[in-house]
Amino acid sequence: MALRPLHDRVIVKRLDNERKTASGIVIPESAAEKPDQGEVVAVGPGKRADNGELSPLGVKAGDKVLFGKYAGQSVKVDGEEVLVIREDEILAVIE
Repeated sequence: MALRPLHDRVIVKRLDNERKTASGIVIPESAAEKPDQGEVVAVGPGKRADNGELSPLGVKAGDKVLFGKYAGQSVKVDGEEVLVIREDEILAVIE
């Protein structure tokens, strides 16, 4: 992927949600909610503090993260849809 995020931005690829309920009902793609979990593909160098120092990000490429439903900006790169979000929009790292 030819994207390099700037500052405190993170590139996240959404993980697919289960399209079947526990009782076996298949949910069509048009009715399914957007997943709120993803895998970090790339991270920016970090945020600059007021004194000019660079503070590194708390996530790294390969981390699985949880983010808000309406977080970030969807972008299509090489035919693949990814999210560009700020680090502070990431709610948690899934371990």
